[in-house]
Amino acid sequence: MGTAQKKVPFANASNRLYFALFLILSFSLSCGVRYFAGPMQPMAQDEQKTRMEVSDDGTVAYIYERLEVSLRPVTDEELNRQFSQNSKEGIWSTNPYTYGNWKDPITGETPSRFTIFRLKVKNYAFPKIQVDPLMMVMVSQNGRRYTPLSLLQLEEYYSPYARGYAGVAYERFDERKDLLKKTLYTGEPIFSGQEREGYVVFPLLHYDVRQIDVHVRDMVLRFDIFGEPAETIDLVFRFERETYTARHPRQE
Repeated sequence: MGTAQKKVPFANASNRLYFALFLILSFSLSCGVRYFAGPMQPMAQDEQKTRMEVSDDGTVAYIYERLEVSLRPVTDEELNRQFSQNSKEGIWSTNPYTYGNWKDPITGETPSRFTIFRLKVKNYAFPKIQVDPLMMVMVSQNGRRYTPLSLLQLEEYYSPYARGYAGVAYERFDERKDLLKKTLYTGEPIFSGQEREGYVVFPLLHYDVRQIDVHVRDMVLRFDIFGEPAETIDLVFRFERETYTARHPRQE
C-alpha cells in the first residue's frame, strides 16, 4: 500500500502569492497607508477617437462642422466654488454634488460623493439633435461599467436625510433637489442655433480605476417625419487619472 502524502501549507505558487499579498495589505493598513486618486484628465490627443479635440482646461470635444459636443470632468473644489452658499455648513451643507466643506473626523479629509462631468452641446449644424445623458455609460480599463444617476435616483439618495420630510431637514432636501433640477443636463431636443449644458453624475469610481472611456450612445442627429430617430452616432471620450497608495493625499 502506498503512503499518503503529507499536505504542505502554501505548497503551490498561487497560495504563496495570495499569502504574500495578504501580508503586504495587512502591513499597509497597519501603517495607515490608503488608496488615493489624482484628478481626472483627458488622455492625449493621439489616444482620442476621430474628430476629438483636447483643450487645456481638461475638455474633450467632438467637433463636426458646426456641431460640438464636449465633456469635461469637474472637481469637488470647482463645484464647491460654484455652489459656495451651499458648501460652507459642514455636515449640513446642501451642495448636491459634494460633501461641501465637511471633513471626515477620522481622516481629516473630505471624500468625494460622485464622479461628475459637465456636458455641453452646441448645435449649429442640424435642424434638431438629442443627447440623452441616461444613455451614457462609463467603462474602465479593467471592465467596470458605470451608468449615470437620474434626477429620481439622486432624490432617492438624499431622501433619507430628510427625516420624515419635516422642518429644517426637509428644507435642506428641497434645496438639493432644486439645485439638481437647475444644473443637471436634460435630454430634451436641441434645435438649430441652440446650446445646452449641465452636469452628468456617475457613481464614485473604484480605487483601482486609472482609465475610463465615457460613451455617449445613440446621439440623434436626424429625426424622421414622425419624430423618431433616423440617424444616430456613438461618441467616446477618453480620460485617465493617477492612482497611488500613501498616508495622505498629495497636494495638487
